Amino acid sequence: MPQLPDDLDAVAVRTWCSLALEALGRERAEIDAINVYPIADGDTGTNLYLTVESAAAAVEAVFAAHETGATAPATADAVRAMAHGALIGARGNSGTILAQLLRGMAGVLADGGDAAHLRLALARAADAARRAVAHPVEGTVLTVAAAAAEAAEGDSAAGGEPDLRTVVHAAYDGALAALARTPEQLAVLGRAGVVDAGGRGLVAVLGALVETVTGQAPVRGPRTARGKAPTPVDGGSVLGLPVGGTPVEGVPAAGFPAGGVPEADVPLGEGPLDCPEDGGAGPAFEVIYLLEAGDEQVARLRTRLDVLGDSLVVVGGDGLWHVHVHVDDAGAAVEAGVEAGRPYRIRITHFATESGHDLRVQSEPAQRAVVVVVPGDGLAGLCTEAGATTVIARPGEPPASGELVDAIRRAHAREVVLLPNDAALRHTAAAAAEQARTEGVRVALVPTRAAVQGIAALAVHEPDRGFDEDVVAMTAAAGATRYAELAVAERQSWTMAGICQAGDILGLIDGDVAVIGADVPATARTVLDRMLAAGGELVTLVLGEDVPDTLADALEEHVREGYLAVDTVVYRGGHQRAPLLIGVE
Repeated sequence: MPQLPDDLDAVAVRTWCSLALEALGRERAEIDAINVYPIADGDTGTNLYLTVESAAAAVEAVFAAHETGATAPATADAVRAMAHGALIGARGNSGTILAQLLRGMAGVLADGGDAAHLRLALARAADAARRAVAHPVEGTVLTVAAAAAEAAEGDSAAGGEPDLRTVVHAAYDGALAALARTPEQLAVLGRAGVVDAGGRGLVAVLGALVETVTGQAPVRGPRTARGKAPTPVDGGSVLGLPVGGTPVEGVPAAGFPAGGVPEADVPLGEGPLDCPEDGGAGPAFEVIYLLEAGDEQVARLRTRLDVLGDSLVVVGGDGLWHVHVHVDDAGAAVEAGVEAGRPYRIRITHFATESGHDLRVQSEPAQRAVVVVVPGDGLAGLCTEAGATTVIARPGEPPASGELVDAIRRAHAREVVLLPNDAALRHTAAAAAEQARTEGVRVALVPTRAAVQGIAALAVHEPDRGFDEDVVAMTAAAGATRYAELAVAERQSWTMAGICQAGDILGLIDGDVAVIGADVPATARTVLDRMLAAGGELVTLVLGEDVPDTLADALEEHVREGYLAVDTVVYRGGHQRAPLLIGVE
């Protein structure tokens, strides 16, 4: 049995993230099912899962950087990575608030992880999350977070200095008791007969913290800080489940009253977070983006977005922010971000038409779709025009398995061909495919290792032929495409082509360094000559954001003069890691 931590050090933070991800994975579908507020789009559990997945991946990256060292990372590095990962990966209203909760905790836990610091961290987190929401409403995750902090602090006031285990149990019990009361505080929850979905997700995260510190998951059912069960509502049903998904006797697994469906007096989707509970159907779009901007610009942005819509949550700091808002004019919300700073990773969801996320309108799924991971906005546009659903892998931000699953759901098809376009995403894509299969989608994973292989596969895709035949043709096209990319050496190191110095231009062919050059044009010509020496009929060039068109012109001329039977196509990849991607078919 592993040794239990006396404080929240880096190893404990890593364990907490892992257990929280497992807990949300178990409960994701049930949390989605009780999501009726602020918008009944059935994705709160999924959004929380994706947010924590990003946080866990960031912590794992910190540990990976210390693999060669004899000691674990510093606690401050781990908690800051957790907070940053949650910030950049936050999804939806609930995930954005959870990111701010983790950020608030990280600011304190970086200085220490004992019981006193944890109590203060919970209080700072609850306060930071409440301040991030433009118009806080009781009966939501904000109420549950505040109750957890109050219970942890109240426990310390009972006398003596509590240990870490006492504090985490008190916080969990306080949160669970507050969760059971949410239907009494928010009318739309009471009418539907459910607890707040975001609050339940937070209870799962706190339950994972209990398991991290004590070694045991709190699976015996809900308890209050005084050891009593929460007060039943709606004729005796106790709303809310213990972490781990074990139902309380008499409560259906989805958290609904007997019969398994919400007993709402209003259409699902009413009552956005910042609007009166019995208001209209709410804005049409959810807009989310990361924003690089200063504090003053963000303050003005809050004011402007508050006028444009509701459910406004802006979290972050130190120049990086995560913006979430529900609006009718999505373009105006993005333009406001452009005026404030540099928005990126922009995600716009139409509540009325988003496949798989609308409880009022369900269109018939398509027979087949292609989901493709691309390294930049330029290729995303190209693949979208070809009918594919895209996931953008930005430099240093590879997509998580949950993001790929979400893309498969958005494709809304019975059959899906998944093109990861990166060897490093092999296991991530396999996990996403497996998850989608459990949801009834037939998924084939074509192991493309580069974007140019994905382009080749997509070019031969024919949705009207048999699934297996289509997959075989796409796999063959990808396999027949050799791939290369240019990169800039960051340091002196040994490579298969010799010793490179920092600043050298590296030409990687099929993943291995084959050419070391002094500039991009000369290196690109050498790489092309190496690849075409083995034959080829088509060269594909994908230019990075800052690469001039003159380079493409020069390389096209080089191919035309030296290889008469070879054609060249050029695409703009936008903001991507490599200045140039090359494919030869």
